[in-house]
Amino acid sequence: MNNNEYEVLINKSKEISLKWRSLPAPQRGELIRLFGEELRVQKESLAKTITREARKIKTESLGEVQEAIDMCDFAVGLSRQLYGLTMPSERPNHRLQELWHPLGVVGCITAFNFPMAVFAWNFCLAAVCGNSIIWKPSPHANECAKGIKTAWDKVSGDFADLILILEGGNEEAISICKDNRITLVSATGSTQMGKELAPIVSARLGKLLLELGGNNAAIVCPSADLDLTIKGIAFSACGTTGQRCTSLRRLFVHDDIYEDCVQRLKDCFDDLVIGCPSKESSQIGPLISEDSYIRMQETLGSLKSKGIDVIGGERMSIEDPKEFYVKPALVLVNEVEDEMLKETFAPILYVKKYKDLKDAIFMQNNVSQGLSSSIFTNDMRESELFLSESGSDCGIANVNIGTSGAEIGGAFGGEKDTGGGRESGSDAWKNYMRRVTATINYGDELPLAQGVEFDES
Repeated sequence: MNNNEYEVLINKSKEISLKWRSLPAPQRGELIRLFGEELRVQKESLAKTITREARKIKTESLGEVQEAIDMCDFAVGLSRQLYGLTMPSERPNHRLQELWHPLGVVGCITAFNFPMAVFAWNFCLAAVCGNSIIWKPSPHANECAKGIKTAWDKVSGDFADLILILEGGNEEAISICKDNRITLVSATGSTQMGKELAPIVSARLGKLLLELGGNNAAIVCPSADLDLTIKGIAFSACGTTGQRCTSLRRLFVHDDIYEDCVQRLKDCFDDLVIGCPSKESSQIGPLISEDSYIRMQETLGSLKSKGIDVIGGERMSIEDPKEFYVKPALVLVNEVEDEMLKETFAPILYVKKYKDLKDAIFMQNNVSQGLSSSIFTNDMRESELFLSESGSDCGIANVNIGTSGAEIGGAFGGEKDTGGGRESGSDAWKNYMRRVTATINYGDELPLAQGVEFDES
């Protein structure tokens, strides 16, 4: 996109945001409701677009569209709950009030692995809060973005420009980050991407919401229900071919159950159905690109060169020879290896023994990322320790469920190199608004704060 086209896009978004913010929030919510209804009508076709372009299996694609629908429902309710506060004043006949107002134009940068859902997290909240949005999707998912835009255009009437798409790569992402007309930049991607974009936004004192990498871990305790545990581990490690920010990368298993757990994992991984993502039977599709495959093999090659036991990880000849299907890899380690401290966006699961839960928690937390974590246990003391201030340092901490599969009702995001942002549920809507503190004097005198005297005499 050239500079003139970009300016047209920005001006359109700015113009529509001024009209949109004047609508009462419940009326904004009504349009989002209609959007959700249209997504329901187009659910099957949108899911096919995700499968075709992002290479996710059919059930995951359908689930992703459903998540976008659910976000619409959530936002409709939220449109009547954009609550501020009334606070007591220290001065007589005064009160303090907290107000929330729209930001204006929001820039949204999304990744290939959730080409519709993450946008919905941002758009649905941003829209009911009174903002317009400029969306730069992943170059791997432009058709997914167009599908969402088409659905919005069908119901939005005069507000079609509330969603505007900026196709492109790094250059376009940087343009969004540099533009002081874009009040908030919400960016989802790798930690490296976040470290490159954050200084650009910060230099202009813009608002930033980052959802970056996760090097997620799970702990399996002696009391764990292993049937449940293996299912949770397999989905978290292998779902979306290990290409979720919440994918399970590291597994710490208590010494007493290690052999049993590892054997069950081997059997489970062997039984996973790898194949064309459009087939009903497929549980795992291909990696998104050759680059992803190369990075996976480089990591596994480094481990093998140290004599570490790597089970699986090889490329598989399935369907289109240009696609990169791989068998998920189990890596059995005795020590915390350097490769474990970095996130490889592929189905690689490191497995290590532990004896003391506190040591396992330490190993879990001892990485630069802090997105998602899990513990599998039937011991209340173990689960409560894990959830306490001395437990997981991640934004998401689960008990008897894997690291993947967050629900929209909770705020989604993580700490440390994950960026610290929060999207979706809880009070994440506040990211898309500006806060105003108002002091109202309903009396006929003007007492000053802190008892200050400032008489004319």
